Amino acid sequence: MTEETTGRPLTVVIADDHPVFRDGLQVTLDDEPDINVVATVADGDTAVAAVLRSAPDVVLMDLRMPGVGGIEATARIVAERPGTAVIVLTMSDDDDSVFAALRAGARGYLLKEADADDILRAVRAVASGEAVFGPRIADRVIAFFTTAGLRGAAATPFPQLTDREREVLDLVARGCDNPTIARRLFLSEKTVRNHVSACLTKLQVASRAEAVALARDAGLGE
Repeated sequence: MTEETTGRPLTVVIADDHPVFRDGLQVTLDDEPDINVVATVADGDTAVAAVLRSAPDVVLMDLRMPGVGGIEATARIVAERPGTAVIVLTMSDDDDSVFAALRAGARGYLLKEADADDILRAVRAVASGEAVFGPRIADRVIAFFTTAGLRGAAATPFPQLTDREREVLDLVARGCDNPTIARRLFLSEKTVRNHVSACLTKLQVASRAEAVALARDAGLGE
């Protein structure tokens, strides 16, 4: 909701490990009468803690930060505080980053080259329930879902798995080890190990090799 409907400024948390960018962004936002920055943080763990403490309307989230990165922090925020909208604000424009952010629940994705007016519009838009993407990102998202629609609604393999578990299983079937999966999905290695263990349990197999065989039979890992 916006200030017009709530009678209060929008509250924002900024998560970015570059102090010059973070401070400049805070000044830009705090100059707006309808926006109030309630916390600035430099890593994902602190971002989650700040959101749970202050319940902001919007988080501006960098992806690559020390410790817990922006993707895992976004997923945790969306799970624990679904009323907070996350906008990824990053230098990364590769497909893996874009779609990992969307799967984690981000409501917006902007590149740091965006000008101040675009960022301000995005903050107000996601607070009102919209999704916002920079022009280059929007074209890619539209193309992806158009292609997916043309492929048709094929049956999802292993419906007992969550989307994230299926994503991890697909990478396991591609021959990726846990550190590689963690880097690809912006997760901690511990989180990846937990997902792999859940896959083995739900697939009722005793080893990673058995899981790979099942996954490849189902078309994963290609």
